[in-house]
Amino acid sequence: MSTLVCFHAHPDDECLATGGTIARASAEGHRVVLVVATDGAYGEVPKDLQPGETLADRRFKEVTASAKVLGVARLEMLGYKDSGMTGWSQNSDPEAFINADLDTAAQKLSKILTEEKADAITIYDWHGNYGHPDHIAVYKVGHRAAQIADVKNVFEMTTNRDAFRRMREMALSNPEILSETEGIGDFDPDGPADDGNPMGEPESVITHRVDVRKYCDQKKLAIACHQSQITDTSFFLNMTDEIFELAFGTEWFIKHGETGPARERWLFE
Repeated sequence: MSTLVCFHAHPDDECLATGGTIARASAEGHRVVLVVATDGAYGEVPKDLQPGETLADRRFKEVTASAKVLGVARLEMLGYKDSGMTGWSQNSDPEAFINADLDTAAQKLSKILTEEKADAITIYDWHGNYGHPDHIAVYKVGHRAAQIADVKNVFEMTTNRDAFRRMREMALSNPEILSETEGIGDFDPDGPADDGNPMGEPESVITHRVDVRKYCDQKKLAIACHQSQITDTSFFLNMTDEIFELAFGTEWFIKHGETGPARERWLFE
């Protein structure tokens, strides 16, 4: 059996991005380690924070619960502050993840990779899937850490822009799907995301189409753990199982050093 390290920017990123992959790897007997770079302190603030409880405290509890649902064997927080979205004042905080020294942060992660004798690591694509500064930092730090720890199998999680476009067209022609996929009709997958680039990557450069349909129930349960960010009225949780599987039953990766187009493959072939 192998060890997979999934490196994410914030608590809750693990669910939609790689939740099915984590659950599948765990179910098949692989060891999965989740590493989260930041505290997620600039997410949505719930109304029920207790006296003395911070949003970072709450989000740590939530990611701990999510990790348990998905079958994660070890959860580690790198300890950096959430950097906020592009242009926010938090970008200038010296303790924000985007301001961390690349090699210092990579050494922290590589220590975990070495301890775990990691066979593979998941990070994000070159622009963090949609341009979030912390996601881009995960890409940079993740690659450097893999280099230091000599982890050969680096998988960049991404969104299949072409598949999203097809789903949007399907939704626009089907009122039932459109009603359950909130906002998809107004979102242009070829328009600029947070960094000015379109979301994700085209199918032609993606290497792995990972089937996680059997693990959608776990994926949905993990999403539900993040109640501070994804409420019980969220469209994610209100989707029928069929629509949820259609939208999130496939996860997409670019294996570093390989070329597309996307084809159905598993990380541990």
